[in-house]
Amino acid sequence: MTKKVFISVSSKEENRGSVEFQIFSFTNKIRRLTSHLELHKKDYLSQRGLRKILGKRQRLLAYLSKKNGAHYKELIGQLSIRETKIR
Repeated sequence: MTKKVFISVSSKEENRGSVEFQIFSFTNKIRRLTSHLELHKKDYLSQRGLRKILGKRQRLLAYLSKKNGAHYKELIGQLSIRETKIR
C-alpha cells in the first residue's frame, strides 16, 4: 500500500472561491478517494463520486487555461497533474 502525499495550502491560496483553490481542493479529494478505492475496489458509489469530481476539475482546468494560460501551467506543475486534452 502506497501512501499518497496531500498538498498543503499555502498562505497565498486562502481565497476559497478562486479557481486555483477549487482545483487544488478537488485534487486533494481525488487523491484521497483514489487511495480509498485502492483498498475498497467494489465501492461503486465512491467511484461515481470520483468521476464527478474529475469532471468538475477538468471543466475548471479548461476554464483556467482559456482565461490565464500562465496560471494554468504553473498550477498543473505544482499539483503534478497531466495537462488536459484539447478537443
